[in-house]
Amino acid sequence: MPETDALFDLPESRAKLPPARDGWPEQPVAKILLETPVPHLDRLFDYLISRELDEAAQPGVRVKVRFGHQQLFGWLIQRSETIDTTSRLTTIQKVVSVMPVLEPNVLALAQQVAQHYGSITADVLRAVIPRRMAGVEREVAQQRDDGSTPQPPAIEHPGEIPLSEGSGPEFRWDLIEGADQLFSPGHAEHYALSLPSAFGSWDAMGVLADAAQRLAATEQTSLLIVPDHKHLSRLQRQLEERVGKHGFGLLSGEQGNTARYRTFLKILTGQYRIVIGTRSAIWAPLEHIDLIAVWEPTSDHLIEPRTPYFHVHSVARLRAVQHGARLLLASTSRAIEVQQLVANAEVTQIGVDRSVRNALAPRVVATSDSFHAERDPLAQIARIPHNAHRAAREALEGKHGPPGPVLVQVARAGFIPGLFCARCGESARCRHCVGPLGYTDRLAVQKHEATCRWCGIKERNFACPQCASRQLRAGARGVHRTADELGRAFPMIPIMSSSADHLLVTIEDRPALVIATPGAEPIAPNGYAAALLLDGDAQLQREGLNVPEQVLGHWMRAATLVRPATDGGVVVVTAEYDDAVASLVQMNPIAWATRQLAQRQQLGLPPAMRVAELLGPLDEIQRMMRQTPLPYQSEESPWIGPVLVDDRTHRALLFFPQHVADQVIPTLKTTRAQLSARGESTAVRLRIDPTDVL
Repeated sequence: MPETDALFDLPESRAKLPPARDGWPEQPVAKILLETPVPHLDRLFDYLISRELDEAAQPGVRVKVRFGHQQLFGWLIQRSETIDTTSRLTTIQKVVSVMPVLEPNVLALAQQVAQHYGSITADVLRAVIPRRMAGVEREVAQQRDDGSTPQPPAIEHPGEIPLSEGSGPEFRWDLIEGADQLFSPGHAEHYALSLPSAFGSWDAMGVLADAAQRLAATEQTSLLIVPDHKHLSRLQRQLEERVGKHGFGLLSGEQGNTARYRTFLKILTGQYRIVIGTRSAIWAPLEHIDLIAVWEPTSDHLIEPRTPYFHVHSVARLRAVQHGARLLLASTSRAIEVQQLVANAEVTQIGVDRSVRNALAPRVVATSDSFHAERDPLAQIARIPHNAHRAAREALEGKHGPPGPVLVQVARAGFIPGLFCARCGESARCRHCVGPLGYTDRLAVQKHEATCRWCGIKERNFACPQCASRQLRAGARGVHRTADELGRAFPMIPIMSSSADHLLVTIEDRPALVIATPGAEPIAPNGYAAALLLDGDAQLQREGLNVPEQVLGHWMRAATLVRPATDGGVVVVTAEYDDAVASLVQMNPIAWATRQLAQRQQLGLPPAMRVAELLGPLDEIQRMMRQTPLPYQSEESPWIGPVLVDDRTHRALLFFPQHVADQVIPTLKTTRAQLSARGESTAVRLRIDPTDVL
C-alpha cells in the first residue's frame, strides 16, 4: 500500500549552533559522559567544541565541563554534527588528558559490565582508568608523536629455540587433555582447568608464564590475572626469567600512581604482548587479545569492593567474547560457579587424566575417619591430634622420603584472636567500641591483658555483661599461638609464620615448620614433606552458603603444595568426615563441585539462581520494591525482606532465574534511575550476585 502523507510537519525542535566569532570546527558537538554517581545522569550530554580545543578534543580524552552550577569531569565519547537536545549548549571548558586514554573496546566493555551489574558506566570507568599523572602522559605522548614508541620485543619460542640460561622450566602441555587448541591462533574456546599440583614444574605461575611466552613467540597477546600481590610477584619473577624485565607489562594497585599510569599508557600504545596484574588489570587497554587467563577466578580479591562490585571472571568472559579470545579459568580446586559454566557448555573442562592426578597426589589422612578415630580416641577433642604430630615428625626426619618442610595451615592470624566468657560462652567485646577482644602474645595471657582488635585499647578488668564473670577462655588459636605450641613440641626445628601481616612467598627446601593462614602459604621448590590442616571444624562451622567451597579450596591449595605419596608426601586434616573432607581425601574437587551444583539447582540457590540485593534506608527500599515491575508473575512475592542489617541499614534480596536476567536487571536499574530523578530514592545500593550475604 502507498505510504500516507503526514497531516502536518512538526518544526525542528533541536537546538542550533549559536554564532561564533571564528566559526565552529567540523563535528563541533561533543557527546560527554559525566563522571557522576547519580543514576539518572547515566547518559550522554551535548557540549560544544571551540576551535581552540578542536585538535585536543578527540574521543577518549577526559574533559572538564559545567553542569548546572557545578564543574564536573567527564569523558568525550564521540564527536558529531547533530545536537540531540533543546537546551542551550555550553562549550567544553578544558581538555584534561593529552592522550585519548579511554580505548573504544574498553568503553564498550565498561558499558556491557554496567548493564550486567545494573550499574552506571561512570562507576565502572572509575576502576578502568588509573589516576592521571600529567608528566608521564606528556612523556609518552611525545614518544608517540616522535615515532619513537618501542615495539613489543621478540620472544623466543621454547619449543623451537633453546631457552636462555636461567629460564624457567618448559611446561608439558601434552599432559593436559584438551589443551591442544590453547595456543592456536583464531581459536576462541573457553576452558576450565584444575591443576593437580602446585609446585615445581606444576607451579601455577610457571604454567601461566610458559603459556604467555609461547603465545608471544607467535606474536599473540595474553592477559594474565591473579588475585593478589603474592601471586603477582611470583608470576613476575617467572616471566622475568623467560622474557626479560621489559618483555611484559604489570598493572597493580601496589605499584604507585606514577608507575601504574606509565605502564597503562605503554599498554595503550601497543608496547607489550604480555600483560599481567591483579583485579584492575582486566581493563588493560589492549587493542587485541588472544588469551585471557584468570587464576583462582572466584577469589574474593577478584571482586571489585566498590560499586558496581563486578566479578573479574564475569568481566573476563565478556572481554573474551568481545576480542574473540581464548579464556582460561584455572585453579587447584573447582568453584561451583565455574562448574555451572561447564555444565551449561559455556566452558570446556580440560585437565590431566586420573593416572597423572593419582601419581601427583599426596596421601591424605582424615583424623575423623573411623579407622584413625578408634586408634586415637582423643583426636576429636585435640587441636593437634597424635596422627598430626607423628606425620610432622616423620616428615621432618625423612622417614618416608627426603626430609623437608612441613606446612601447618591455621584459620586465623595473631596469637589468640578470639576470647569468650568461660561461664556463659558470650563473646568478649570491648567496652569502648564493641570490637572483639584477644590476646596478642603469651605475656598478655599471663597478665590477663586482652586487646581490642578494632581500637587497640587494652582491657585488664574484663567483666562479662551477661553473667559478670571475669574468667576468659580462648576461642580460635592464631598463627603465633600455634607456633608457640609447636615450638615446644619440636624444640630444635626452625619455625616460620606467614599471614597477611607478614607474608612469605617462598621458602627453602630444608626441615622447618611453616605456620600459615589460608592463602598465605609460601611455596617450597620441591614441595612440602607434609601438611597439617588444622581448625577445619571451626572453618566449616562459619555461616555462609559458600563456606564449604571456600574451605575445600583452602585445603586443596595446601594439599597441592605437598609432594606425591610416592615421595612420602602426606596431608592430615582435622575435621569431621563430611563431604568436603571426603573430596579432599580423594583429591577430586570437580566431583564435589558437580554434586554441590546439583543440590543448588534442586534448592533454587546461587549459582543456579541469580540474586539482586538492595541495601539502604527502609522506606527507600520498600518504595523501590513496590515500583519495580518484574517481568514474571508469582503467587507470592519473590522479594526476601527487607531485614535490618545494622542500626540504619536494611537489606532486601530478589532471587530470579538466569533466563530472565536480561529483563530483571535493566528493570531494577531503570526503576532506581527514575526514583533518583524524582528525588525519592538517593541512598539505595544495588548489587548483583553478591557473595557475602548468603
